[in-house]
Amino acid sequence: MTKIQRFLFMNIGCVLLAMGVYFFKIPNGFATGGVSGISTILARITAISAGVWIWLLNFTLMILGFIFLGKQNAIKTVYCSMFYSAVTYVLEIAVPISTPLTNQPFLELVYAMLLTSIGSAMIFNSDASSGGTDIAALILKKYTSVDVGKALLMVDFVVAAGVFVVFDIKTGLFSLLGLFAKAFIVDGFIESLNTCKYFVVITSKREEISEFIIKTLHHGATITSATGEFTGEEKTMIHTVCKRFEAIKLRNKIKEIDPHAFIIITTSSEIIGRGFRSV
Repeated sequence: MTKIQRFLFMNIGCVLLAMGVYFFKIPNGFATGGVSGISTILARITAISAGVWIWLLNFTLMILGFIFLGKQNAIKTVYCSMFYSAVTYVLEIAVPISTPLTNQPFLELVYAMLLTSIGSAMIFNSDASSGGTDIAALILKKYTSVDVGKALLMVDFVVAAGVFVVFDIKTGLFSLLGLFAKAFIVDGFIESLNTCKYFVVITSKREEISEFIIKTLHHGATITSATGEFTGEEKTMIHTVCKRFEAIKLRNKIKEIDPHAFIIITTSSEIIGRGFRSV
């Protein structure tokens, strides 16, 4: 992924996150953790809107992050946090709403979780985060023995539990359901974004296939010699990996070059290395 693609991905993720929060979570009182959840609760008990609370809390947590965590908070996280807050605030001004869009809370919970989870996954996949309670969890982890995952779940669970007090039992149950659903959706979407294909090609047309992989797909290949136990023929085994959208193109080209090639294609959840993801 190029820097421009990563930047666009990051911005689209922020917009989806803001839309899910503003159109579905805030009107229904769904507080599934995070700054948006805290803001939803605070907006209910104060005269300040949720969009403004998101600004204030993100800004405060960002400052605390720099104080207690130093430069671990990368500039991309600062940017995502502020941009996400800005989009939410602009939506409040441009499309003012005070009630849910429908009378189907479960339907709205589904859309709230899908939009915010996909948005968060796109931001995480761009090596950034939207800030918020991620920073609180890191501070808790630094000064206690609790790991980040458990610390984040603890913070978000307290926020979701607050809904039972501020709103009602039904909204609280929806919020807890959304909290647990979001974790699975985010993990699943990130894994689907990083899905790659691993090819093992046994062929007698090594040069043509390798040339296509290197010059057209711009990927590397590893070559080993192979002998067919049944036929006794000497052939070449080509190992390579590619992005999911390149897999069909590579498969078709291999069959075009060598109709008798034996191809093994497996799915990998992530490839780390040059041309793919860095550690």
